[in-house]
Amino acid sequence: MKQINPYLKFNGNCREAMTFYKDCLGGELTLNTVAGSPMEAAMPAAMKDLVLHAVLSTGAATVMGSDMSGPNGVSAGNNMTICVVCESREEIETAFARMAEGGTIKQPLSQQPFGMYGDLIDKYGYAWMFQFTGA
Repeated sequence: MKQINPYLKFNGNCREAMTFYKDCLGGELTLNTVAGSPMEAAMPAAMKDLVLHAVLSTGAATVMGSDMSGPNGVSAGNNMTICVVCESREEIETAFARMAEGGTIKQPLSQQPFGMYGDLIDKYGYAWMFQFTGA
């Protein structure tokens, strides 16, 4: 596996929070908004400035985040996901299938504009995201 990272969800203040974390921890911050993304046309205009995906890289550590929290917003208990970044299609398919055993698949593995993606709640109640950006 390439990396396992915390993925933080925000209620519209991802940019502010991730900038704060950068100020505290240093590193390089990348912010991608809904505007200009492949998903822009499917989203309401009011969402164009929200952060679709943020990455703060500080050497060996990476923290990711997003304002894409779903229709019920963010609350304690659904505000963090564990993101598994895989190195191959075989690895993501195997790891996702194993983790899904006894759990609940929220989004089956599928090809997205940014690569393979899927998410689930494991049998212990923890949220996991799986991604593979290679071919």
